Amino acid sequence: MLEQIIKNYLVNTKDKDCALFDDPALRVSDLGLDSLDMVEMLFEIEDRCGFQLPDPTRYPQMSFREMLVDIEMAIREHNNGELPELSLEASK
Repeated sequence: MLEQIIKNYLVNTKDKDCALFDDPALRVSDLGLDSLDMVEMLFEIEDRCGFQLPDPTRYPQMSFREMLVDIEMAIREHNNGELPELSLEASK
């Protein structure tokens, strides 16, 4: 679900091509996001999870998959090892 939320955000808000995500070697830096874009993308997750992700400046150096794993680990850490159900609908 987390992956789909991020992909939907990038496709619908940042006009990224869905085909980009078919590449298993995709790096976050390949997405062409500036620092504000990164902050906005992470706010989308943080709003749904109810906490701030630690050190988001490291994500551009990661692969897209590594970023997803890292964010999921942070969510689980914040929720006693559980991954809560995250809605695909944007938070208000």
